[in-house]
Amino acid sequence: MNTVGAGVAAGAARISADRVGKWFGEVIAVNNCTLSVGAGVVGLLGANGAGKSTLFKMLAGLIEPSHGTVRVFGRELRHEVGWYRRVGFCPESEALPEWMTGREFLALALRLMGFGRAETDRRVDHWLERFELTDAQHRRCGGYSKGMRQKLKLAQALAHDPDVIFLDEPLNGMDPVSRKHSIDLVRELGRQGRTVLVSSHILPEVESMTSDIVLIDRGKVLAEGAITEIRDKIPEHPTTVALVSPEARGLAGFLIGRDHVVSVELESAQRVVVRTDHAVEFYRTLPSWVLEHGLKVDEILTLDDSLEAVFQYLTER
Repeated sequence: MNTVGAGVAAGAARISADRVGKWFGEVIAVNNCTLSVGAGVVGLLGANGAGKSTLFKMLAGLIEPSHGTVRVFGRELRHEVGWYRRVGFCPESEALPEWMTGREFLALALRLMGFGRAETDRRVDHWLERFELTDAQHRRCGGYSKGMRQKLKLAQALAHDPDVIFLDEPLNGMDPVSRKHSIDLVRELGRQGRTVLVSSHILPEVESMTSDIVLIDRGKVLAEGAITEIRDKIPEHPTTVALVSPEARGLAGFLIGRDHVVSVELESAQRVVVRTDHAVEFYRTLPSWVLEHGLKVDEILTLDDSLEAVFQYLTER
């Protein structure tokens, strides 16, 4: 079992799931999932209904698995509730207490975590300002817009400085500026050494926060690791690369039949499109070809080395 997360040695898992499953009646929401997450930001990706939220709730100790074991820092939260202090959770649902003000809700969350009144007030002020909710702090949550609700949920997940943070579709309903600020915040948390597991069905959002991902489909983990590593593990899925050259025709002729080259297309007088079945080896070998054979390559563009391409390929399989 690999540990996903930037700069984490094997065995340094902060979040782990061992053959975890969850079913509701005859509906299987999560099916035999095993994963391990270390420090840094990791994206949990899957379409709506793939089982992301159910897996999140099990990992965060909110619901119990039907079978298997989930641990945070090696402990089962549902059996050692004191460890909830080290966990922050932003749920996908918008179930805020409609009758409370934003400030009251955030203060209650911090008091329940054991903070005194003065420290609670300090933290409430900080996070309301951070999410630009200061002007709305005395309004009832029932009058908040979707984006404001989302920011308030994020604030309560982070206000107690947790080491492990679960963010389930955290950007839903946010305007573009708030979305960018929240993405920057997630990246900042990763640089601080926190463990952030963030779910989304919008692939470009996750790519903007991290390259470490877990792909889930129909309750099963399909792949985990860095995007480039996952691409490298499925060599039958070609990568498409464009090479810009003033001598494109000669370059195309040279590449035909070379190792790791599946096909070559002369797209224009200055552009060759190559499909490779092993992108890493192709990129390693290309410089030596250029030097040894006097080829001219001004620019290399990877056309489909994206999370969306990987996810589509794996789910279609």
